[in-house]
Amino acid sequence: MAKDSNTPQKKPRFSSWWIYGVIILFLIGYQFIGNDSFSPTSKTTTSELQEFLRNGDIDKILIITNARQAKVFLTQEALAKDVHKDVADKPFSLTSGSVPQYVLDYGDLQNFENDIKKIKQENNLDTVVDYDTESNVLMELLFTLLPFVLIIGIWIYLMRRMSGGGAGGAGGQIFNIGKSKAKLFDEKTDTRTTFKDVAGLEGAKEEVEEIVEFLKNPDKYTSLGGKIPKGALLVGPPGTGKTLLAKAVAGEAKVPFFSLSGSDFVEMFVGVGASRVRDLFKQAKDKSPSIIFIDEIDAIGRARGKNNFTGSNDERENTLNQLLTEMDGFGSNTNVIVLAATNRADVLDKALMRAGRFDRLIYVDLPDIRERKEIFEVHLRPIKTAETLDLDFLARQTPGFSGADIANVCNEAALIAARKEKKAVTKQDFLDAVDRIVGGLEKKNKIITPGEKKTIAYHEAGHATVSWMLEHAAPLVKVTIVPRGQSLGAAWYLPEERLLVRPEQMKDEMCATLGGRAAEKVIFDKISTGALSDLEKVTKQARAMVTIYGLNDEIGNVTFYDSSGQSEYGFTKPYSEETARKIDAEISKIIEEQYVRAIQVLEENKDKLEVLADFLLEKEVIFKEDLERIFGKRPFEKRFDALGQEKAIIPPESEEASEDPESPAPEISEEPIDETK
Repeated sequence: MAKDSNTPQKKPRFSSWWIYGVIILFLIGYQFIGNDSFSPTSKTTTSELQEFLRNGDIDKILIITNARQAKVFLTQEALAKDVHKDVADKPFSLTSGSVPQYVLDYGDLQNFENDIKKIKQENNLDTVVDYDTESNVLMELLFTLLPFVLIIGIWIYLMRRMSGGGAGGAGGQIFNIGKSKAKLFDEKTDTRTTFKDVAGLEGAKEEVEEIVEFLKNPDKYTSLGGKIPKGALLVGPPGTGKTLLAKAVAGEAKVPFFSLSGSDFVEMFVGVGASRVRDLFKQAKDKSPSIIFIDEIDAIGRARGKNNFTGSNDERENTLNQLLTEMDGFGSNTNVIVLAATNRADVLDKALMRAGRFDRLIYVDLPDIRERKEIFEVHLRPIKTAETLDLDFLARQTPGFSGADIANVCNEAALIAARKEKKAVTKQDFLDAVDRIVGGLEKKNKIITPGEKKTIAYHEAGHATVSWMLEHAAPLVKVTIVPRGQSLGAAWYLPEERLLVRPEQMKDEMCATLGGRAAEKVIFDKISTGALSDLEKVTKQARAMVTIYGLNDEIGNVTFYDSSGQSEYGFTKPYSEETARKIDAEISKIIEEQYVRAIQVLEENKDKLEVLADFLLEKEVIFKEDLERIFGKRPFEKRFDALGQEKAIIPPESEEASEDPESPAPEISEEPIDETK
């Protein structure tokens, strides 16, 4: 197929490496030429030279004093002899002038001269002996200039790398440290994420979809007098999909999208952070309308004036000040929207949070059961399953899981199926994956004495018995005495997803948690260190009841919880020593009441407890159906069915989790901890 004559021919691009190649070839060629590599010159020895000299074959000897070398020129009569046939048959030479037939490297010059004089006198020869020096001007010049050329070349190379090829603006600085490190999203080359890939998060998606729509069709809003929002802050626990939502914005928006992390602004050099902020907004304004996404903005957005004990210039505060000015100052940037994400909104500066900078505060919470089902649908797309999975069942088995946790469950299930040489992933693989993530890896080869194994069995049976007999305790899923992770045994529960928790519900959960130690006391009349995690959990629950939620009659309707998060910087407690003693007494009172209550429940059902523990020792793993066979149907089962599983639960078990009453993070396992770990 002939090429179109009108098609312009692509010319090869010029490269500086071509010049380097020509220079190298020139030097190699000169080395061959300068050393007479193609000349008819052969090496000889001192004895051969003396023999040639005695025979009258030598016309001239040229001694190169600075090279300890002698060049031998033969007479015309000698060239006709057979002994010199090899050098006589080499007429080609790349150098001009007379060419020696032999060359000799001598040792001591004085001895060499004496030998030649002696032979000349003995044989009455008129051989000419001459002296000369040789110099390679080009090589001497090259070796003289080479160090300077190398130093200058390395310096130019480093400067080009540091300055990004000599670009203007902040990039023209000598070390290029003031230039923004933001990555510009390219929809043609980068992997595209859309809102279809973001399951759940309906409210958050609505907010960011409106921002994208505003950039695509601004007249729809400006015609009514609306203004484009300056920024939106995504706040929520880790793994809930804040960064994924920003990726979806990048995939959906047909505008430039700059993405970077909060830590990219701060370096060891003073003034770099502020310079990078200026350069970032300059680039975004030049390409407006555009979007800037700053992940983990708390790295630079922390409240100013905190913990600055040195009194010196704080680079992070300067960066924050520049960011505040760029987002809403005299030089306001039009049509540049800033998206940011953090899970520590409580530590951000108030000036950064105000309207006009971040106009919208979007909470990205942990998914509820319906949203977890949608997330499973997204992550199950690439997984080959052996059956039609009940997604409602999987969603119920993962309370408190974030989107990242669910993605990990799907991946672990696929790995477990592959480890078992299966062709597809089954429902049991997903249940094993949940157990693996929550409890850790099974350690069936862990050495446990029979006595310890019996104690662990009664401990776990105590948890199961008390939780089965209490109305508000979480229903049991399964109990195992196979060691997992650092635990020697575990009990899995499926808690309700409540929006509100009442004191009786919290106390029932505490009583069930103390059922393990209570069972050891009832059966063996001894206790062990295996209840460490249980005691830690109930202590945090009781402290939350007294100091956070105001659920204690003695302390009253008072909370010492600081939602701003600034109390962690203080060195004093927000209550007196007398109140502290009351708090300690009330916490201990609540825990001991539930411990006595657990012992009472187990005393009333001691025979069933022993049957359950023996069955657990035999099977190592028992399920809800086994408890129904021993204890009968749970009397409160209808109540749980009526409530359903479509609500969230406040985790009263930990003080940290209780600080945000809207953050669900239920416990679904209780693990006695080996003290040696």
